[in-house]
Amino acid sequence: MGTPEFAVPTLKALHGSSNDVLAVATKPDRPKGRGRRLVASPVKQAASAFGYPVLQPVKVKESWFLERIIGLNPDLFVVVAYGQILPGSVLAIPRVGAINIHASLLPKYRGPAPIQRAIINGDKETGVTTMWMDEGMDTGDILLTAKVLIGPDETSGTLHNQLAEMGAGLLIDTLERLKQGHLAGTPQDKSKATYAPFLKKEDGYVDWTKDANSLDAFVRGMNPWPGAFTFLFGKRLKIFKAKDLQKGAREKPGTMLDGFPGDLGVATGRGVLALKEVQLESGKRLDVEEFLRGCPVPPGTILG
Repeated sequence: MGTPEFAVPTLKALHGSSNDVLAVATKPDRPKGRGRRLVASPVKQAASAFGYPVLQPVKVKESWFLERIIGLNPDLFVVVAYGQILPGSVLAIPRVGAINIHASLLPKYRGPAPIQRAIINGDKETGVTTMWMDEGMDTGDILLTAKVLIGPDETSGTLHNQLAEMGAGLLIDTLERLKQGHLAGTPQDKSKATYAPFLKKEDGYVDWTKDANSLDAFVRGMNPWPGAFTFLFGKRLKIFKAKDLQKGAREKPGTMLDGFPGDLGVATGRGVLALKEVQLESGKRLDVEEFLRGCPVPPGTILG
């Protein structure tokens, strides 16, 4: 059970393993683009290429869906970013249980946006976890974890791809150890649990009163979704890449500074943030030198 690109490496890993995939469940096709043409999820596209039956219930409690998966008599559910909550009645169907892959080191960052939050919060490491599913939000017993360092230039996009591949390998390892009877779940420490709520477009608004180091992490954590942004000349300015220059500034946060040739140096609550790659509303995504050639920004201009 999975829907977005993050789940595709796991499906590919299962396909290449000794495990039998009986069917693949994913969310219904969605309209996209100006023509609102229905587009299949990345998981459906991969499953169809492998020749697996694809099930697309609007809700998992639909009778036809329940009858179908009960008839398959599965040993396990493997769930990766499916996008639907599985109630206890559904989780009880597989003989052995349901395993979920989550993109954090649980119990840290339960919820739908663990990758972004790890970068935004300046964490030095993160990882993936396999766990037994229960009716809570990422609260089940932990099976295995794998860790990875978060690099200084890491974005949510690059970390997403790395964790997707790691999760696929960890799932296969989990299944093999379960078959051998060498793996038992470990209850999560509830006292250490944190939550990573869903991010909305407006969450990308840059608060210039924060320090430059935090804003550097914020921009990277918001790339590619939902995207960091501010306002310049009354237009939305998307920020794809920025860098803490580790220099001081006395100007009001959000003020464009003089003395940074080839850069858009912005005063923050503490320090200077250089904008490296931006896109002004209705314009193209450009590195800052090219952007400034077509759109000069005088020192003293206020962003926000």
